[in-house]
Amino acid sequence: MRLEAMAVEIPHVDKHPNRVPFEGVLTVVNAASDRAPAGARGHRVMLTKDATEKGLASLVGMAVDYRPGWDGHDARRKIGLLTEANVIGQRLMVRGYLYARDFPEVAEAIAAQAPGAMGMSYELADAHVEDMRAEVWKLTRVTFTGAAILLRDKAAYRATSFRMRRS
Repeated sequence: MRLEAMAVEIPHVDKHPNRVPFEGVLTVVNAASDRAPAGARGHRVMLTKDATEKGLASLVGMAVDYRPGWDGHDARRKIGLLTEANVIGQRLMVRGYLYARDFPEVAEAIAAQAPGAMGMSYELADAHVEDMRAEVWKLTRVTFTGAAILLRDKAAYRATSFRMRRS
């Protein structure tokens, strides 16, 4: 097994009132999405492992957002920060913090969801598609611009996950 990782070290502050740690599976690499993500013109997509590993540096430090209803992205509703990204096998694992004091209603809504109900979705720019005519678009180069927290059944990849960790 090969592991690619990138992280920014945030100083630990015991019981920080505005930092609730989270972890999740942002996506699955080298596997076609279960459904077409927004912006893919109806095509399912496959993010290659090589593109993911090369794009890790663009992911760390990006924001995490949500949309009311937990059904998509809203880049103007930033509620947290990605501090770590690791490719482990076929999973792109992420960690970070939610700003729980700034957005208490969001943190409470996430906590109220059934275990395993929440998932994640990545946000991209400058994606290179190997063959635009292919049924499944193979992404061979990407720049990550953030991530969204949403219901797992609304995500393009159903194998994603999200959970807050109480420190």
